[in-house]
Amino acid sequence: MAEKLENPSTRFLPMHNLRALIDLAGGPEIDWRGYTDVRSFIDAGATLVFLGTADFACHFAVDVSTIENPKQLPNSDWGKFIDVRNISSNLRPGEAGALAQARSMLSWHKTHGFCAQCGAKTHLQEAGYSRKCSSETCNALHFPRTDPVVIMMVTKGDKCLLGSGHNFPEQQYSCLAGFVEPGETIEQAVLREVYEETRITATNVTYHSSQPWPYPSSLMIGCFAEATSEEITLDETELSDARWFTRAEVIDMLAKSVTRDIPRLAPPLAIAHQLAAAWVAE
Repeated sequence: MAEKLENPSTRFLPMHNLRALIDLAGGPEIDWRGYTDVRSFIDAGATLVFLGTADFACHFAVDVSTIENPKQLPNSDWGKFIDVRNISSNLRPGEAGALAQARSMLSWHKTHGFCAQCGAKTHLQEAGYSRKCSSETCNALHFPRTDPVVIMMVTKGDKCLLGSGHNFPEQQYSCLAGFVEPGETIEQAVLREVYEETRITATNVTYHSSQPWPYPSSLMIGCFAEATSEEITLDETELSDARWFTRAEVIDMLAKSVTRDIPRLAPPLAIAHQLAAAWVAE
C-alpha cells in the first residue's frame, strides 16, 4: 500500500468535514488529486481509506479536515468541497458510488477514535477497514457497520401508498421506510413500519433492489408489499403526510421529480424513484 501511494497513477479524493472535492468546471465530477497534492496531509497522519482500483489505478479517500478554511488549499486549481448528498445525483454512477463509500468510511473513522470496550484510543488498520484498540490488555478490533433500512412501495390495485417526512421539501413524497430492528426479518420490518406509520396492514412482501445510503451508513433494502386495508391513520411523529396515489398520478410525479413542480417524487438517484418507476412499468 505504501508503494501504491506514491505511484503516479494513484488518485486521491480529498474530503473536508465529509464534503467531497468536486470539479464543477469539468463536469461536475470528482476532483481526483495526485500524491504530491495530498502528501502533506498523509505525512501529518490524515485518515486514509483505500477505495479500490479503477482504470488500472488505485483510488483513496483522504481526510483534509485539518484545514479550518477549505480556501487555504495547497494548490489554487483545486475544486470546491460540496455536500455529497447534494452533488451525487449529478455524477456518473461509478463516481457517486465512490463518494458514498468515501463518506461512509470517513464518517465511521471520525466517530470511532476510541474503543467501545475500554475507552482507549484506536488505530486505523487494513487500509481503513478496521480499527484496533491501542490497549495491550484489550486489543479489541472494530469494523465498519452497515444499518439495514427497509423502503417499500405499498400497493393496492391501481394505487400506491406514499408519505412525506417532516424534513422533506414541500410536497415531496417517497416510499415509507424504517430501520430493521434486531431479531427481525426484512419482511417483518416492512409490515411493522407500514403499520406503525399509517396503520395500513399489508402482506406479500417481495424484494426488488438495494442502495447504499451513506448518511452515515445505511443500506436501503427496496421491497414491494400488497396492502390489505385502505384507511390511513397517520403517525405524526414520523410523517407529515401520507396518502394514496393512482398509477397515473405517479407517472406524472416521476416526470416532475427533476423539477420544482409539486407534488413530486425523489430524484432518479433515489431507490424510491426506482421502485415507483418499476411499479408503473408493470
